[in-house]
Amino acid sequence: MQTTTSAWLLLTYKVPSEPSKVRVAIWRRIRSLGAVYIQNSICVLPASTEHQRQFRMVQSEIERGGGEAVIFETLALDPKQEERVVAYFKKDREQDYEEFLDKCADYKKEVAKEVDADHYTFAELKENDEDLKKLKNWLERIKTLDFYGAPARETAEKQLAECESLLDAYAAEVFEREQNSKAPLKGNPRIGVNAPPAAKKASRKTTRKKT
Repeated sequence: MQTTTSAWLLLTYKVPSEPSKVRVAIWRRIRSLGAVYIQNSICVLPASTEHQRQFRMVQSEIERGGGEAVIFETLALDPKQEERVVAYFKKDREQDYEEFLDKCADYKKEVAKEVDADHYTFAELKENDEDLKKLKNWLERIKTLDFYGAPARETAEKQLAECESLLDAYAAEVFEREQNSKAPLKGNPRIGVNAPPAAKKASRKTTRKKT
């Protein structure tokens, strides 16, 4: 539980109704910081030097867009008020984690589809590896803004670990098949239909000499 000694940064602002793109850009910028809105045009972040800098940059953007903004450092009146604000932060991050978990489920289905189709290729491995990196980066961004430890965080981390394990197993099979395809055949092998034309031609000459 947060105590009443925790300080908050509060940004209150107003921007012209037109052009709407300025208002939308400011809203997106504030949301990207992990701030929550407690009222229209009133948003909050935990107090820190970094957040002060970020809010001041937003303030400058608002003023350049023809608006007005004021930044306060404040405290909640009592623990109950603070818990209410913390709950806003957790709710927002829960929504982010839920969206992330949906993408993890899609990722697992995609890898499982390739396995069921017996489709083990380097092209698919590379694509799935890139998608896993995107998931990792996405989760790190959410965690950076998860100031109070939303409940779904642990589940998200476990699901990402499962995605990675699934890819590791798929990659191991791809590498094993690659090695097997390059392994030299023992004894006196027949030249298969997939052999290079030169190898097939050499095989026919050997057969004619024996006859």
